[in-house]
Amino acid sequence: MNEAPKISTGVVDLVLQAGWMGKTVLLALLLVSVFCWAVIIAKHLSIGAAIRENVKFLAFFWQSKSIDEIFVRIDEYAKAPIAAVFRSGMKEIRKLSGGQPAFADLEMENISRALSRASNEEVSNLERNVTWLATTASAAPFIGLFGTVWGIMNSFQNIGASGNANLAVVAPGISEALIATAAGIGAAIPAAIFYNYFLNKIKRVALDIDGFNQDFLNIVRRSQIMARGSKEA
Repeated sequence: MNEAPKISTGVVDLVLQAGWMGKTVLLALLLVSVFCWAVIIAKHLSIGAAIRENVKFLAFFWQSKSIDEIFVRIDEYAKAPIAAVFRSGMKEIRKLSGGQPAFADLEMENISRALSRASNEEVSNLERNVTWLATTASAAPFIGLFGTVWGIMNSFQNIGASGNANLAVVAPGISEALIATAAGIGAAIPAAIFYNYFLNKIKRVALDIDGFNQDFLNIVRRSQIMARGSKEA
């Protein structure tokens, strides 16, 4: 008596046996997942470096005796977003009055706008590609669900064509279809976790930059008041 052929139900076998639509969905999810992990690794390194360099720059900033001394050594903190904002503010100061501390009110507004522009640019650089993680977290499960629905439809069509609805016939097709849902969820979970993680880190950097902007403007205003007082004296 001949034995019934064994049906391969391993994950790899089910993927290989999937139809063209199932393989397309799985390939798309694989590419999305690979890109997401590339973004995760890159952002983990860049945001971590930005936070560490900000701490070092702020320590140097408050320990320095003059703003000119800081500006001379600014290139040592190339990875610090706050250093980039400081550089932008100093360039605006030097454009306005040759680096002198006496500024008109309108000039102070120009410095504030320069700091704001630089701040927005630095935060935007940190946010680059992070939204891809949010998109993956929301879209990947639906892409996987589409592959599942397509696979289940094919399974029922095969059942109708063969007239056989035994579990041994139905199970492999359903398992093959559900792999797409599993793949979608597998791509979405790390994307959602790291999106929220990076968003909180970027908010921290943005708050540090905003605090520095206020401190820097206060320093310039104090220099302005001192310069006016010395002139009046």
